[in-house]
Amino acid sequence: MAAAGALPRKHLNPLLSPPAFFRRRPHLGRSLVLPVLALLNACGTAEKSADERRVFRYNQPEALTSLDPAFSRNQANIWAVTQLYNGLVELNDSLRPAPALARHYDISPDGRRYTFVLRVGVRFHDSEVFAGGKGRAVTAHDVVYSFRRLLDKTTASPGGWIFRGKVLENGQGEPSDTCFVAANDSTVRVYLKEPFIPFLGILTMPYAYVVPHEAVQRYGKDFREHPVGTGPFVFRRWDEGSAIVYHRNPNYWRRDAKGKQLPYLDAVQISFISDRKSEFLTFQQGKLDFLSGIRAGSRDLILYPNGQLREDFAGKFRFEKVPYLNTEYLGIQQDPTNLRGDADQPALRDRRVRQALNYALNKPELLAYFLNNVGVPGHSGFVPSSLPSFSQQAVPGYLYQPEKARQLLREAGYGPSKPLRLRLSTVADTKEISEYLQKKWAEVGVQVQIDVNQSAAHQEMVDNGRAALFTKSWLGDYPDAENYLALFYGPNFSPAGPNKTHYRNPEFDRLYEQAKLERDDRRRWELYQAMDRLVVRDVPVIPLYYDQVVRLTQNNVHGLTPNPMNQLVLERVWKD
Repeated sequence: MAAAGALPRKHLNPLLSPPAFFRRRPHLGRSLVLPVLALLNACGTAEKSADERRVFRYNQPEALTSLDPAFSRNQANIWAVTQLYNGLVELNDSLRPAPALARHYDISPDGRRYTFVLRVGVRFHDSEVFAGGKGRAVTAHDVVYSFRRLLDKTTASPGGWIFRGKVLENGQGEPSDTCFVAANDSTVRVYLKEPFIPFLGILTMPYAYVVPHEAVQRYGKDFREHPVGTGPFVFRRWDEGSAIVYHRNPNYWRRDAKGKQLPYLDAVQISFISDRKSEFLTFQQGKLDFLSGIRAGSRDLILYPNGQLREDFAGKFRFEKVPYLNTEYLGIQQDPTNLRGDADQPALRDRRVRQALNYALNKPELLAYFLNNVGVPGHSGFVPSSLPSFSQQAVPGYLYQPEKARQLLREAGYGPSKPLRLRLSTVADTKEISEYLQKKWAEVGVQVQIDVNQSAAHQEMVDNGRAALFTKSWLGDYPDAENYLALFYGPNFSPAGPNKTHYRNPEFDRLYEQAKLERDDRRRWELYQAMDRLVVRDVPVIPLYYDQVVRLTQNNVHGLTPNPMNQLVLERVWKD
């Protein structure tokens, strides 16, 4: 996920995308699907026996560490907390911010003050932390508390970056005491130090969900497993490594277009099957309602090489493949300060060499061989194809031209008498892809050694500029190209910021600062495209492909709509 501005946080790429080759994921050791009815009945004798058609079951094969939105840094946590909480705003079907807990909002003419007026009658879930166990009404003070909590060092949330560098600051450069203000019980104001057009999009992130101070103070660090929110479902049980169970929130504030109270489902069960083949078998048996992503173990079983569903599965479940806000890429370090002393690493600071490395890659072939064509070849800039500002015509990239690659290498002084030797830093999950890249580069005369590192070691090397050439991915935090282009803004050098390649271009920085203030969408997109053209020209990164979301859903599930953020929103889902 990405950071905007000069923001001190570490990037983790979390979502269960179609096979994401540039990260190593943790697995939970236990893979047990508990019987749904037994779990639900065990949660309380007063609970009615659940009809399976009113229970939504999904699997989480990766580590789910917290149900506290302040720690919603990966997909497992994000999906889980999305069912329990709400923010002031949320993304609509068009991926634009829309009112949620705030019934309306206003932005001042100078773009520095955001005013939110809360809905009347929204209550936190019933909980022992409140008097009489009954959830109290949400107020503007809860919003201020939740936002300040993200910035509190004792919270140690990785989400403080959404406000740092953006909200009003004091003389020490820290967020001011007056950046969040509860004007009264129903009105919240947020003050920015300068206009930042994507700010509403940032507020749709789970980090900005609203929590009650009573629960945080009562449970402390254990709030992670005692969540209290305002969302469509209420937490009931977490059997670590086995299952999480939510029940329908009978007091949820939202209704559908016909006036029926949401959610439609009675319960949600999250299981933890770590083995990918077992997960798919469980789905085939009808014991899971939904899967996101096709893994290496079952990809060829499910898909033809052209990306189409195999006939054996036709009609047995719904298969959806849609654009995804994720760019898989190679990074090329521009700053030699922290690089090892390999003699040929300076070659990567020759733009002709970087361009040659890009021309040498057959990206459609890569997708066909390794991903069953799940993804779009990276033939444009860094901004993925699922964003509205994307335009391959406005930002033409590099097609497969091996002879052009050889020509550029000769111009840079490399050839049979002086071969170019490089190192590629990667992780185990991308070894096969890296070997393919190695083969294509060898065809144009570049000899590449592959260094396979543990995920944490690879991340540390990249963050601290010790990898000259490396595999990486960037998953959008919010649907705006600024989130991607922030990787090339000069003040954003890692490890404090997301600029892993230490790319610096004064013209890019000028355009970036101009785009942050531009309110007209079309004009801002033109600025984004101009910035992305500079990235294409200078090649601090080589986009390999723009990812896609693959979802498998049982035929009796309705109302579950995929989008490029790969969100899981269950409040309007029903089963027949």
